[in-house]
Amino acid sequence: MRVVEKKEARGSLRWIRIAANDAATVFNRHIYEASNIPFDDEIIWVSPLKNDEYAEYRDQDFLDLIDLELPKLPLNTFWPKLGPQWDGLGRTENGRILLVEAKANIPEVVSPGTGASSESRALIDRSVGETKAFLGVDKDIPWTGKLYQYANRLAHLYLLRELNDIDAYLVFVYFVGDDEVNGPKSIAEWKSALSVVKKVLGLGSRHALSKYVVDVYIDIAEIEK
Repeated sequence: MRVVEKKEARGSLRWIRIAANDAATVFNRHIYEASNIPFDDEIIWVSPLKNDEYAEYRDQDFLDLIDLELPKLPLNTFWPKLGPQWDGLGRTENGRILLVEAKANIPEVVSPGTGASSESRALIDRSVGETKAFLGVDKDIPWTGKLYQYANRLAHLYLLRELNDIDAYLVFVYFVGDDEVNGPKSIAEWKSALSVVKKVLGLGSRHALSKYVVDVYIDIAEIEK
């Protein structure tokens, strides 16, 4: 599914567009510095692009956009339709895949729980349970409630990396200094909030996918036009 947001771009919607289109050099540098992706492996953004109406993608369309096939386990056997809508998508010259989720204030981290139908919910529960087991998370810790968005992004990283051997990275971009949406004024504020998120989800400081989960902090003053 290709989604074009018509409302005025504010908060993370605005900043991720600027980062990917007008400040990619700064954006990419932060990703290189926070990950093990080599600096000489050029990052190419395919969403959200100005010449594509800043469209965002989900379901099979996000895989098609980054020209990615899942050779072992298809997406539709792991997750039902209306899965994560990615704030950004990219790939590197050497084939690494970047899945991006962006936030500009702490309340954005909290999401509604899944509202899936019973059939879809059964598939979600199975895949989330499998992801939790792989990461060593207690099976009784809920992942489909208020922190469902963070959890389902991790599940998709698990699908790509562990189940399909795709060199994928989950990039969480946390913008600093957006007073318009009452965003954190420092990286320390973000880190404090995120430590609570991870603790509630039962995630330790290190887990089987942690080296592929990239937390990037960008002060909007670095990219503001």
